[in-house]
Amino acid sequence: MRPLSYAPSAPAPAPQPRASPNPGRRARPRPCALAFPDALRAAAAAAAVSLSLLTGDAAGAAVVSAAAPQAPEVCRDGGAAVEEEVRAEAVTNEQLVEEAWEVVNESFLPDAGSRPWSPEMWMQRKQDILQGTIKSRSRAHDIIRKMLASLGDPYTRFLDPSEMSKYDMTGIGLNLREIPDNNGSFKLMVLGLLLDGPAYSAGVRQGDELLSVNGIDVRGKSAFDASSMLQGPKETFVTIKVKHGDCGPVESMKVQRQLVARTPVFYRLEKTENEDLSVGYIHIKEFNAVAKKDLALKRLQKSGASYFVLDLRDNLGGLVQAGIEIAKLFLNKGDTVIYTAGRDRLVQNTIVAESGPLVATPLMLLVNNRTASASEIVASALHDNCKAVLVGERTFGKGLIQSVFELHDGSGIVVTVGKYVTPNHKDINGNGIEPDYSRLPEITFHIAELRN
Repeated sequence: MRPLSYAPSAPAPAPQPRASPNPGRRARPRPCALAFPDALRAAAAAAAVSLSLLTGDAAGAAVVSAAAPQAPEVCRDGGAAVEEEVRAEAVTNEQLVEEAWEVVNESFLPDAGSRPWSPEMWMQRKQDILQGTIKSRSRAHDIIRKMLASLGDPYTRFLDPSEMSKYDMTGIGLNLREIPDNNGSFKLMVLGLLLDGPAYSAGVRQGDELLSVNGIDVRGKSAFDASSMLQGPKETFVTIKVKHGDCGPVESMKVQRQLVARTPVFYRLEKTENEDLSVGYIHIKEFNAVAKKDLALKRLQKSGASYFVLDLRDNLGGLVQAGIEIAKLFLNKGDTVIYTAGRDRLVQNTIVAESGPLVATPLMLLVNNRTASASEIVASALHDNCKAVLVGERTFGKGLIQSVFELHDGSGIVVTVGKYVTPNHKDINGNGIEPDYSRLPEITFHIAELRN
């Protein structure tokens, strides 16, 4: 099986997080340093924005991903023959079903499903399934679907080869993962490749190292940043340089993009009712690879924004890493963005902000019952670190982490491998996040006081 890095369902792997073996059992967090009246003032400042901000539709597509285990490198010297991975026709139907079974056996989060799960029960399931011969590939796919459905987890599911294409985060048919190198840094490896996609057709292979994008060195950059650089309008070209395997040649190639990366960000500058102050309004429909660079925080601030309203209503998520990167723009260095917990120690992490905030102005965050997944990570990170007040409805409560694993015939499975725990050690899944206010607070003092 070929695990894709940070594809849909929670984990483009991000910066190297610090380990946290059991985030759910840490000591109680200290109270916010921000006094309640100050939080109220921040909310009231944003509340003075025209009520037109509260109208309009927003929709997001829930696609998240989780970090995948490291894949072995393939060394391809010069013109030597390349030994390809096992092709689809070389994998038997029984082997394909067993491959999917093993992914669940090693990674599935037991409490994610509505039905009891244990390794013993799962082993019995395998024995029952593989008693007879599986005569066709379509039958093997059906068996995998039913096997995953038996878990009772709506997020763990089968993807046929055509559905796998939606998990391309770069637009050229590959996914990247940060792998530690011998110099204390890391390199970007191709870990997940769409067969017959643009990158594959150009000569990129799994195990290759990405060295540059359009002449810009990407060594030391995060997989998320490099994926964003690869994004662009459909049918335009991007030039990449890759190193084939660990000891193979370096090759530069021009690849045509196949997917369109549209900005999910809408923003504008609003005057407060007495027009003494301006508020920067930012609406994010979903989180994708271009959301961070289109956020326009500095642009709004230079235009006179003294406060910000971040609207995440009806945002069902998207790329979790994109949400994490946006949350970091508001956090202090060392602040916890989110904890992740799961069976595999690789899933048990503490993700923190590596640098100071891009802006340090009062922030109000709008949420509703369709604010989910990556949006809930942003909301809890900013709320628990006293960077924002939340206004609206209790959020959806989708706090599970899914990894996407590509099987050897080009199909794949999405498996719930962990869950998110907020900086204040609350389980998001099934609970959601309670806002500070159910509606905009009334202004009981002159807005000029907020400048102090």
